Amino acid sequence: MPLVHMGDMLRHAYENGYAVGAFDVVSLDFINGVMAAAEDRQAPVIVSLAESHFAYFDFDLLMAAVERAAERSTVPVAIHLDHGESLESAVRAINLGCTGVMVDASSLPLEENIVHTRAVVDMAHACGIPVEGELGYVPGVEGEDAERHPGEVVYTTIADARHYVEATGVDFLAVSVGTVHGRMKGEPQLDFQRLAEINQTLGLPLVIHGGTGLGSEQFARLIENGVTKINYYTALADAAGRRIQANLQSAECSGYTACVHGVADAIQQEAARCIEVWGSAGRSAALLEHCRPRLPVEHVITYNTEGLDETGVEEMMAEGRRTLGAIPGVRRVFTGHAVQDNAAYRHCWLVRFAGSAVIDSYRDHVDHQHFADTCFRPHAGSRMSIDFEDSDTGH
Repeated sequence: MPLVHMGDMLRHAYENGYAVGAFDVVSLDFINGVMAAAEDRQAPVIVSLAESHFAYFDFDLLMAAVERAAERSTVPVAIHLDHGESLESAVRAINLGCTGVMVDASSLPLEENIVHTRAVVDMAHACGIPVEGELGYVPGVEGEDAERHPGEVVYTTIADARHYVEATGVDFLAVSVGTVHGRMKGEPQLDFQRLAEINQTLGLPLVIHGGTGLGSEQFARLIENGVTKINYYTALADAAGRRIQANLQSAECSGYTACVHGVADAIQQEAARCIEVWGSAGRSAALLEHCRPRLPVEHVITYNTEGLDETGVEEMMAEGRRTLGAIPGVRRVFTGHAVQDNAAYRHCWLVRFAGSAVIDSYRDHVDHQHFADTCFRPHAGSRMSIDFEDSDTGH
């Protein structure tokens, strides 16, 4: 199953009155539990990786596991960078395989938030990747994520939301209407009237951060008023923690694997409960008919060199791997030499793009143009270039 376009996924949810769970993962147990819940309920799912959690895992390694889990899934999956801290974070996330990104500038004044977010939108849209923005501020109260979001709540206003969306071009908007990161204290008081007016004004998918602690009726009202993506982590972490604590009380728990036994099952149960409450269960087949797959593209160049010795060729390739590999939307740069002595072309580049949109943005990128004009083309008079899209659609 290929990854699907996250914009298509959330637009389908918006038009059909349900929400997709964006479950933050921090380990293989979280990945396995979330994916098992989505498979069991035949529901679309967003696997989310928050930069605020990077201290707990190697982003590169966990991204590889998430992408592999999505590839072998039977349900539509999107991979999202949550609470990215910079434009560079968004570029890195896209180049590692994220199909949606959020860079959180919500703590900044409105116009600064717009400037930061617009830069991410321009970059990501050139790669065919949708962007989530956040307006207002969702604080933390207690729990693992609370300390990462200090301060008081700042509610999203209708006027600011309109201005922000028009100025940035974001695809989805995370709003502040009374939820908190981490666990809530007391009965949550959500401003549904504010949310309804934002939804009527914008008409685009809305996002809620801080879903832990809300009841079924509250979730239903959020979804009725345009919420189509619900970020969820604390309750999953709490379920995992309870399972580990129960294991530790057992006399048979004497090692790591015994301590974490059943953690993925506990996460699956909580994620499956949310999927049912949010109305995304059984939506997989219909969504697949609606969504474009996210298919990688291989940019293939075969060539011969003139005026370069063997050392010069290796230096050019090394510079190309460094320079081209940093361009937004470039997943991988492979350089190689022909094995057969009689090959028509002696060398090659294989540049993997995140999708077909990157063909144009890569061609026009200043770093690519400079490398091609000064390092490559002067020495590669005989060459052939073709772009190939992955034929494995998974349908």
